[in-house]
Amino acid sequence: MKYNLQGIMTHAWTLHRKFGITFSEALHRGWLSEKAYPINAQRIKDAQTAAGISEECNTWYVWKVRGFEVQHGSKALFGARLIWGSRGDGAVYEARFFGASQVREVV
Repeated sequence: MKYNLQGIMTHAWTLHRKFGITFSEALHRGWLSEKAYPINAQRIKDAQTAAGISEECNTWYVWKVRGFEVQHGSKALFGARLIWGSRGDGAVYEARFFGASQVREVV
């Protein structure tokens, strides 16, 4: 498997500056995040398939970054248990996903 080394280093520097942890710990967490990425992608795909959803789905935060807002009162279409590598402990969290039909562009 080929890893995105530039992405790992960028993520490590971001963690180092944001949280004030040692760079070696930040690099460790960057590697954990990179290794968790394909596992998380597969878990999201499996959860989406199991829910029978075919439209584009993202978390509330990803929609916000892309310039959209989830419509008030919308319920998540499905959830997935993902690995949070940035914490450094490999903790698992429940992420909720909203579909493209549940968001509108922020003007």
